[in-house]
Amino acid sequence: MQNPPKKPDNAIKRRKKVKVDRTKSNGYDEVLQTDIDTLLRKNKPASEPDAENPDASPPPPTLPENFTEIEVKVAEISSTGDGLALSDNADHVYVVPFTVPGDKALVKVVRHFPSLSYSLTDFLKVIEPGPQRNDAGIGCQYFGKCSGCQLQMMPYEDQLAHKRRIVEKAYANFSGLIPELVPSIDETFPSPMQYGYRTKLTPHFAAPPGNKRGKVRVAHTEVPPIGFTFKNQRKDMDIEDCPLGTDIVRQGLKSERRRVAENLGKYTKGATLLMRESTTRVPKDGSSRPKTPEKKKDGSPTDSGDVIRVEHDQYIEEKRCVTDNNATSVEYVDDYLFSNKAGAFFQNNNSILSGFTDYIRQLALPKGNDQDPKPIKYLLDAYSGSGLFTITLSPLFKSSLGVDVAGDSITSARENARANSLPNTGFAAADAAVLFKDVPYPADQTLLVIDPPRKGCSDDFLRQLLSYGPRRVAYVSCNVHTQARDVAVMVQGDAEGKVRYEIESIRGFDFFPQTGHVEGVAILNRAVV
Repeated sequence: MQNPPKKPDNAIKRRKKVKVDRTKSNGYDEVLQTDIDTLLRKNKPASEPDAENPDASPPPPTLPENFTEIEVKVAEISSTGDGLALSDNADHVYVVPFTVPGDKALVKVVRHFPSLSYSLTDFLKVIEPGPQRNDAGIGCQYFGKCSGCQLQMMPYEDQLAHKRRIVEKAYANFSGLIPELVPSIDETFPSPMQYGYRTKLTPHFAAPPGNKRGKVRVAHTEVPPIGFTFKNQRKDMDIEDCPLGTDIVRQGLKSERRRVAENLGKYTKGATLLMRESTTRVPKDGSSRPKTPEKKKDGSPTDSGDVIRVEHDQYIEEKRCVTDNNATSVEYVDDYLFSNKAGAFFQNNNSILSGFTDYIRQLALPKGNDQDPKPIKYLLDAYSGSGLFTITLSPLFKSSLGVDVAGDSITSARENARANSLPNTGFAAADAAVLFKDVPYPADQTLLVIDPPRKGCSDDFLRQLLSYGPRRVAYVSCNVHTQARDVAVMVQGDAEGKVRYEIESIRGFDFFPQTGHVEGVAILNRAVV
């Protein structure tokens, strides 16, 4: 990919004046409110001036009573995955889940936020479908009620286009950068699987009714709803099957539901269940045998007991569903093996990981790096977890170092480096916010990979990043809105004007088809100042 053209001096001066509010979480509420405000501004009706009181504010809109059923027409989909419908006077917005632009829908009003100019609604039915709606594509019996998915009624090509717009709006609304400093957003990288891709599910159920802190607890007398929450409600929905899960995870869900029902008297509290896919490859030449499934200290199993075997040319894959957070789960990305604690974080869509890691591998080094007198040859992976990027990228580098605050993740990462025979790869348990003071690599020959949690990078981390000044940065994010905010800090640079970055490319990745979620990868280069 081509680097963006060098910006004129006046663009750099304008960059320095931008102030990004880093106190905001850039979470669901802020993102939804931004889209609502933008829609209202675009459709603001022309008002007649009041000759007697020209400064008077328009009267507040008249809103229907709560739980009233009304008909609305959806104007657009927000970055949260919810439809947005304007009131008749275009002065108020109804948030309508499970809809696409152009849908005329019957909804029930459930809560007003007059000062914020919007109301939440429950979706009841489509009266007239919009041109993008395809209900034949809905693959789940719970869609339209469960809070897990938003987009099953939208053709997959349209989902990808929508997620590209999410990334575009994230940088337009939350970076504070002038458009000339942000390259065109690339097409969203698709998931090879749109259903059956989730390698982890965590359904839950509530405590028995009447149990309160400090009182004698009683057990459930009947099986509670086990699943996820209803949309717009603090109420659990019973989910017998989730078609987003892989085959073994779906089998495990059924088995775990039976186990809860058979042991109902043991539950005096609510619980969150775990279903995590684990894969073992058994060579056909007999060079190794499948490992015996783990057991807990009391001898009870750590998995659901389900097994799926898939035959390949050289080996047989055995898939199991791990149900114990502290047990080990194993998965492969191409031929790289990764073991983790089953309850620890690891990307939940294995089908996209081969393309995802290959994309970052292709962009890890700048064009012409092998001709550079001081080429990039070191990898520093902050927030490294169990080593996904450190391990899959390390063959490109003379030396690689992964750092994470979680000691358990570092233990797993070191085991993964050994399992994949990567002697040039090390890991250290340390707070990522202070890692740069002990970095052993020269900044001008280092690629930095960062993959922070949803809240993004801390101020301390970004200050130290700019102080260290790595030559190239790959910023991976599960929240493109906090990513945009953090990237803006890097583009604006340090207070002394010695280090700043230019954005080479930005692309969304569809890790969670059928949902409104999109992950982002931004590639940045240290600018010459």
